[in-house]
Amino acid sequence: LSANEIAKQVQYMLNNGWTPCIEFEDAAHAYADGHGWSGLDSSITAGYYDNRYWVMWKLPMYGCVNPEEVLQEVRACTKAFPYCYVRVCGFDNIKQVQCSSF
Repeated sequence: LSANEIAKQVQYMLNNGWTPCIEFEDAAHAYADGHGWSGLDSSITAGYYDNRYWVMWKLPMYGCVNPEEVLQEVRACTKAFPYCYVRVCGFDNIKQVQCSSF
């Protein structure tokens, strides 16, 4: 996504009152195409997927009001970990769930 497209997505999160959070992960662990290597019986743990948890970049951005703040952190994360995928998640602090991710 371009910086402008990311800013629009972040603005949508902020308009909904969600807290942006930046996560990153290397290519070997960023994608889950099955239940992975955990050895769990997927017939009873159908909602579990290895690699669904990525490393958090700093803390969630509580109080963020401007998409540019998120873009600065995305750039810093990309610079620090150039070979990793980076994603932005939006968390609803009332429902206590992730509502958006890209």
